[in-house]
Amino acid sequence: QSTWGFSGVPTMVKKETRFVEVGRVAYIAHGDDKGKLCVIVDVVDQNRALVDGPCTNVNRKILNFKAMHLTKFTITIPRSCRNRFVRKAWEKENMTQKWEESTWAKKIANRELRASLTDFDRFKLMIAKQQRNRLIRNEFCKLKKAWAKAPKKDKKAAKKK
Repeated sequence: QSTWGFSGVPTMVKKETRFVEVGRVAYIAHGDDKGKLCVIVDVVDQNRALVDGPCTNVNRKILNFKAMHLTKFTITIPRSCRNRFVRKAWEKENMTQKWEESTWAKKIANRELRASLTDFDRFKLMIAKQQRNRLIRNEFCKLKKAWAKAPKKDKKAAKKK
């Protein structure tokens, strides 16, 4: 072991690595098709890939890797295959449904929903949160009072459990 406590062996191992590969589904983060999903059909060079998204209205084009985020999903397609093969593989894998069930897509949907709230909707949300927190606080206080009134023998038994 070294002076700084690092033994030379990494303690954390990443379970999943998302490689740039043919068939990898990607989320477009920048550009005209921002927010849509596409599939990497072919790798052009170390900075760009040929992508296609027939089910998400993304035309076949060359896209920079900096403009997309790789997802954990992949579909099995041959390299540089035509649009119809990509569509068939996409539908066979139910990729749209898998994406909508993912946590990532749910977070994006929640973000869009919150951004579309009006001032009155935000006010109603604030009131609902206050009511919820009031209920939680009242129940917690009841439990605290019941705990304080309980005899000491019961408290010791509860702590041992």
